[in-house]
Order: sequence, then C-alpha cells, then structure tokens
Amino acid sequence: MKYEIVQDFPNDILFEKDEVCISIYQPTHRHKEGNQQDKIMFKNQIQKAERSLEQKFSKREVEKILEPLYKLEQDYDFWNNTKDGLAILLNRNKCVIYNLYRYIKEFTVVSDSFHIKPLIRVFQSTDKYYVLGLNRQIFKLYYGDRYGLRELSFSEDTPIKITDVLGDQYTSPSISVSGSGAMFGTGSRKDEIAKDIEKYLRYIDKFVWENYSKPFKAPLVLVALKEYQGEFRKLSANKYLVEEGIFKDFEALELEEIRKESWKIIEKMYLDRTAELVELYNNAKAKDLGSEDLEDVIKKSLEGRVDTVLLESDKIIPGKINKETGEIEDKPLDDVETGDLLDAIGTLVLGTKGEVVMLPKERMPTETGVAAIYRY
Repeated sequence: MKYEIVQDFPNDILFEKDEVCISIYQPTHRHKEGNQQDKIMFKNQIQKAERSLEQKFSKREVEKILEPLYKLEQDYDFWNNTKDGLAILLNRNKCVIYNLYRYIKEFTVVSDSFHIKPLIRVFQSTDKYYVLGLNRQIFKLYYGDRYGLRELSFSEDTPIKITDVLGDQYTSPSISVSGSGAMFGTGSRKDEIAKDIEKYLRYIDKFVWENYSKPFKAPLVLVALKEYQGEFRKLSANKYLVEEGIFKDFEALELEEIRKESWKIIEKMYLDRTAELVELYNNAKAKDLGSEDLEDVIKKSLEGRVDTVLLESDKIIPGKINKETGEIEDKPLDDVETGDLLDAIGTLVLGTKGEVVMLPKERMPTETGVAAIYRY
C-alpha cells in the first residue's frame, strides 16, 4: 500500500469502515536543518502507534498495517520539502498525508475513528485567511488566523516575478512609472506592457486559486496600490477574494502592519459569522431543532439529521460510539485507543454533508463542547 499526498478535506478515508484508524500529527520544518529533527519525531510517532497496535495484533500484522509509514520515513524527497505541519490518516487500505501551512502539535492516536479536529480547524474558513500582496513585478502570499500572520514560501521552481512568469514574452519597460503605479508614455510599447501585466495578474489569480483558495476555502485579502486593486479585481475569478482591500504598496509595509490591517477586515467577518452561527443554534434550540446534549446529538448524527454542528476546538470527551446502538462506550483518557466523541460526531456529520465548525471555548454557546442544528 502506498501513501498519497492530498489537499481535499474531508477525504474518503474518513468514511471507510475499519477498526484500525491511525491519526498522526506533528510540526515540521521548511529548512534542511530541521528535517532531521522532523524524522526523529516521526520515528517516535511510529513507535507510539506500534505499541498501541501490539496490544491487539501480532508483530507481523502491525508491520503490515504500518508499512506506508516505514516507507515514508525513508522518503528523503518528502522530508526535504515539508511545510509547517504534517497530518497523516492511515487505515488498513489507505494512507493519506497532508502537508500543512500551519504549526500542528505532536499527537498520535490509534482508535476506531480518526482524530480530525485539527484538520477541521485548518480547512475551515471561520478565522483563517490569506493575504495577497502584488504589484507589476512580484507577488507574495501570506497565511493568517486570529493568532498571527506569516509569509508563505513556494518551491524553488515556482515563478513569482513577472520576468519569470512571462520569460521571453516579457516586454522590457522603457516608460516611467509614478509612485501611484500609473504608467506614462505612448505607443505600442505601453500597450504591450499593459498586456504583460494582465497576463501576470491572471497567472497570480490562477495560482492562488488552484493551490490555496480552492482547497482551503479561506477569505483572500488583497494588498496593492489602487491601480492594481482595480486591474486584479476586474479579471479575478476567485470567489473568496473579499471586497475590502488594503490600498497600499505591500513591499513598503512591515509584516506586523499587514497583519493589523488585514485582521481588521477578517475579524469583523469572523465575529459576524460566529454570531450568526450562535444565533442560528439558539433559534433552532428554541424550536426543538437544536441540542447541546451529547447523546441526542450522537443519535441525530447517526440518523443523518445534523445540518451544522459547533464543536469546542480544544475539548476532548473520551469514549467511542457504538454505531449499531448509538450508545457511548466510555474509555479512560489514558487508554491507548481512546476515541474522542467530538471527533466521532464531526466525522458522522461530514459523512452526511453537514457542516462542522470548530470554535474556541469563549465563542461556544454551550458548556458541553457541542451545539448542533438539526435538519428537521
């Protein structure tokens, strides 16, 4: 069995029936100096999974189950091209890997369902966003959430300058450009330069959409001078590009300035969306179409009746769900195969095309860690 690097979430592996579900998370590094450290940590993660599996399976069976991880450990190309975090979901039939643009705490668990809350937090757009800074020569992309903002790095073969994107087709400018970005000059050369810039902006739009906006569905804030704001918005097909932008030269701004300006825009969206979800829950509960009761939410999740569920991001409720009876099977927190009921609920709801939203404790409308809105 091979492993597969994926971007889609939820992946089909979540809905495959298997009593062995291995979830591995760990931070990783982008530079070679940290790659060796990453491999050592990963080897420790494998050993944790081995110890857990050996309580139920023979050594030969354990080795067969974990074969993709052993191969991954020796994949030097993979470890030399990691991002900021790693998530691996593995069962007997499939192994999927997420290279994440976000720090992830080290964690390994073997259970009968996957630990997916960290992935939900990564892929949901409630408080995640991207910032695109561009001008007529170069662009940069930043990833942010309510905790901070950082610049993303691309692979060495990814063109980011207009000269790299257009190559021999690039028209060398012989006209002057004002501080506002306006071009001066007349004739065909000016027209050619304008066409070059349009091609470049279209490349940026496609690159950001295919690699970031489409898979992660997060809002995109544009930082650019007025001229390029207008040009980019006119041609962009990115439905996650927010209307409000930052009309400044991104290269003249410090990272902290970009963070403050962009978070002003995103925070309002985040608070509005959170308030909307809480209001929807409270209204549903008043009509007996919502609940915070764990057992009731589990029952409705099994029936496919949950439209939206809010889960407390850092809360763990140990236990497993008996999918035949809907009953909770309690497990001690230190059990090597402890399941998390909130994870299980999230997986069930995703499997019936419901929405799962992770919220911090201070934003949750309940104390139980769960708030569900039913379909009918």
